[in-house]
Amino acid sequence: MYRDETRKVQIGDVTIGGGSPIAIQSMTNTKTEDVSGTVAQVLALEKAGCEIIRCAVPTMEAAQAIGQIKENIHIPLVADIHFDYRLAIAAIENGADKIRINPGNIGDAGRVQAVVDAAKEYQVPIRVGVNSGSLEKPLLERYGGVTAEGLVESAMDKVHMIEKMGYGNLVVSIKSSDVMMCVKAHELIARECPYPLHVGITEAGTLLAGNIKSSIGLGLILNQGIGDTIRVSLTGDPVEEIRSAKLILKTLGLRKGGIEVVSCPTCGRTKIDLIGLANRVEQMVEDIPLNIKVAVMGCVVNGPGEAKEADIGIAGGIGEGLLIKKGEVVKKVKEDQLLETLRQELLNWNE
Repeated sequence: MYRDETRKVQIGDVTIGGGSPIAIQSMTNTKTEDVSGTVAQVLALEKAGCEIIRCAVPTMEAAQAIGQIKENIHIPLVADIHFDYRLAIAAIENGADKIRINPGNIGDAGRVQAVVDAAKEYQVPIRVGVNSGSLEKPLLERYGGVTAEGLVESAMDKVHMIEKMGYGNLVVSIKSSDVMMCVKAHELIARECPYPLHVGITEAGTLLAGNIKSSIGLGLILNQGIGDTIRVSLTGDPVEEIRSAKLILKTLGLRKGGIEVVSCPTCGRTKIDLIGLANRVEQMVEDIPLNIKVAVMGCVVNGPGEAKEADIGIAGGIGEGLLIKKGEVVKKVKEDQLLETLRQELLNWNE
């Protein structure tokens, strides 16, 4: 189903599905057993705008650490479980707000039932996760390899298994590193799955490749009205995942708030370090709660005209720069005062 029609699922104090705002997720890359290190990373992610956090639970010590971690963070915590059903139960008992499992690698039906029973007792949602690397051999043989159709069939088989066990508090994810396969799989599953969909391109890669793959894949999926919560998977600092996710949602018109920075690509007329200036402006505005567009231009000749769609902007020249509002020059300042002039204008924007 499309996001306005999917069932609502409560994860801690965050609701996904049923037309709720698309929630941004990430995953810690610390050892979950390292409570202080994990808490520090989650707090940094919270500051960046993360709304749901997932932690790997590969050991019983990690499962038991969940309670301590939760005491020191402010967003819902999802426990990521593979292979050992006892870890899923322990994570639930220690306060996980949701668990992520692939029933195919948890064990036989009795073990899956034990996990479902614990989730039902504590009213903890289960995210049923399937990806291209976990597709079962019979489906690989039937479809001649990993396909979108096989991913959907695998996921829905797991959903139906848990439904038959008497539980429907579910979130579903089907991920592939093949962008277009992932898009097709989401188009197919949206026709038959009533549960919220967790969307992402798995193993997307490093900062550059991962952002391009995720932007294309998530953009194509989300723009069709599919998807209730997202994670941009990047090999790097998880904070970068949040920045990318926010920008993808804002670009698609699915989220408002925060300053949008636009800048020219530089050319032979550029007389200042525009690349450095644009990066400093982006960093400066991260914590300023305005819903406006800021332009950073490298030419005092064309800058004002090119920045006319922005609410406010700056353009640099040799030794001097311009402060621009709605395409009109309102002030001329020294080049080394451009950044501070812009900052003061933004801080006093509502006055």
